[in-house]
Amino acid sequence: MDVMFMITCGRYIRSILYLLLLISVQFGPHAVEGVWPLPQAFTSSPERYPVNSQDFYFVYGRQSAAQQGCSVLDTAFKRYFSLIFPDHNSGSHSTTRNGHNGSPADRLSWTIYLVPFCVPDNLSISAGKASLNAETVWGAVRGLETFSQLVYQDDFGSYFVNKTEIDDFPRFQFRGILLDTSRHFLPVQAILKTLDAMAYSKFNVFHWHIVDDPSFPYQSSTFPDLSSKGAFHPMTHIYTQSDVRRVISYARLWGIRVLPEFDSPGHTTSWGKGQPGLLTPCYKGGTPSGTFGPVNPALPSTYRFMARLFKEVSSVFPDSYVHLGGDEVDFHCWRSNPDVRVFMQKMGFGGDFTKLEAFYIENIVNITSALNKTSIVWQDVFDYHERVSTPQQIWDLHRIIKAGMRVLLAAQWYINHISYGQDWRNSYTEQKKLVIGGEVCMWGEYVDATNLTPRLWPRASAVAERLWSDEKQTSSVDKAFPRLQDFRCKLLRRGIQAEPLYVGHCKHEYQGI
Repeated sequence: MDVMFMITCGRYIRSILYLLLLISVQFGPHAVEGVWPLPQAFTSSPERYPVNSQDFYFVYGRQSAAQQGCSVLDTAFKRYFSLIFPDHNSGSHSTTRNGHNGSPADRLSWTIYLVPFCVPDNLSISAGKASLNAETVWGAVRGLETFSQLVYQDDFGSYFVNKTEIDDFPRFQFRGILLDTSRHFLPVQAILKTLDAMAYSKFNVFHWHIVDDPSFPYQSSTFPDLSSKGAFHPMTHIYTQSDVRRVISYARLWGIRVLPEFDSPGHTTSWGKGQPGLLTPCYKGGTPSGTFGPVNPALPSTYRFMARLFKEVSSVFPDSYVHLGGDEVDFHCWRSNPDVRVFMQKMGFGGDFTKLEAFYIENIVNITSALNKTSIVWQDVFDYHERVSTPQQIWDLHRIIKAGMRVLLAAQWYINHISYGQDWRNSYTEQKKLVIGGEVCMWGEYVDATNLTPRLWPRASAVAERLWSDEKQTSSVDKAFPRLQDFRCKLLRRGIQAEPLYVGHCKHEYQGI
């Protein structure tokens, strides 16, 4: 059950979808190391069944709440047919059939249960049939991913699946990856490819750190100058409204939420290029120095601008969460500005600039709350004792949990840093009792479309298993290695340029070069 996604195609009623496997039973060795991330309960035997792409169909059950026309499952069936049988020449072959009319030996077909009560998602593969039970369509999509990893080819190219029983659900609700598109612009296609790989590892949140100091690539319809003057290039290095809709729509079909981040009051140098009067003028020796610091929290115009911007953001990004940043605010410019100091005295802040930031963040949270958005902020907000009861993205877990705050763990998973050797092991062995979940952060100082994929995968997959699987069952790095090595080969077969874990080879090496 992927509890962060409760949208379904139709009412929650029992629907049936069976995968009817060929009656003939063959015995052979396990040809796959397992599933990544490891399911909560997973048993498999050497008993195996041949799977023929020519006779393989997904079939909606007669009583299914979801029928053809459910975009999520219709798209998933087509997508996973191609992933399961990458060598199949589709031609006129249809991946789906209406109803459940054939006999078990007639066609190889699959049916899904969408059940209206809280049970672990279940995948059962036995002699003559297989069934997938899921509470939501999103759980069904995760189950399709699991099944796709269980199908394998022998040395002669024939496809098989072993007898298997799986009960599964994610350990944490929030399993995210952050991409930074300000420090280096990432083309939409690179983002979509990342979403593919995220779904293969069962990540469910794309944290889009879309703007920052270096550039403002988001093209605002309300404030078009923000990108026309703040992006690296006003035509080639921007995300149009159409681009953003494309990313959100694509992510939705994978069961991935898109969480936008518009970080302020710091990290806003690019904002000031297209919005005069937003940033704080810095002073030196009592006169303006010509440079600018964070957003000016002393001006009413600041909050009018933010209210209009976030009204647009809330309509463009449908997710219930929005990330407000709030990190790494340099107080030097605020301290140098006489108008800001007068405002602080008026507000009773004295010389405590953390109170000034608290005032600013509280106002922005109020703006987004009025738009029915739940705000997420970085840990700096908690450090300054701001009265904001929003989820915190943190690096000091113990102190914040002790204070009763909801948290997302991020700092030890800053995998934009590259190191020699098997550094995925560090991510895999990190153990924390998180409240909401965590995410991989791929900051963009040294990352663009040329190295994003190999730097991210399969190291991010190690984090994915920490966030999905049972802690006790996945405590051994040595046991994880062959499964991750096998999964890395699956990523290569699917066109994901994942870097190697160590010396070795894949049956199907990467063909994209």
